[in-house]
Amino acid sequence: MANKQRKKHLNKDPASYVYAKKAGVMLFCYPKNNKMHLSLIKRPEYNGVHSGQISLPGGKKEKEDLSIWNTALRECNEELGISLTKKKPLISLTPTYVPPSNFLVSPFVVAEKYYPNFNPNKREVAIHIELPLDELIQFKIKEHVLKGVSSQNKTVPCFIFENHVIWGATAMILFEFKVLLESRF
Repeated sequence: MANKQRKKHLNKDPASYVYAKKAGVMLFCYPKNNKMHLSLIKRPEYNGVHSGQISLPGGKKEKEDLSIWNTALRECNEELGISLTKKKPLISLTPTYVPPSNFLVSPFVVAEKYYPNFNPNKREVAIHIELPLDELIQFKIKEHVLKGVSSQNKTVPCFIFENHVIWGATAMILFEFKVLLESRF
């Protein structure tokens, strides 16, 4: 799921990104209509490199966060308006470096037994997307030409769900989770 530019970062040890900002994201899974889903969000349009992109709930580590896991938990709660109180993740996935914003993103997986009462933060979430895990398993890699100012005519590998183009670090993290799910089901 990495484009040519990103591939040069894949074999590096995450510890080598000592100067990268740290971020945590959550693959938050829950039941809906007798199927497990996970939450994605579409970021609002703003003046920044991740404007309008599809992402996992999460964000930048703050001073008060005891760990990057606490960052992912806090950010997921803030963005989706939920009250996750997990002590630890089910699993941690591979940290992913994001060159345009110089973030090392640590992804964590959690699951709830009940459908949560979502109340997305309108300042941080333009759209809350509920992706069924069985559809994630069926995703096929596609290519998409980006048409933004900073990425004009750049072709990227992606997934497409309900006309949402999922690319970059989010697609890479979802691909790892997809492979993990495929190996178990």
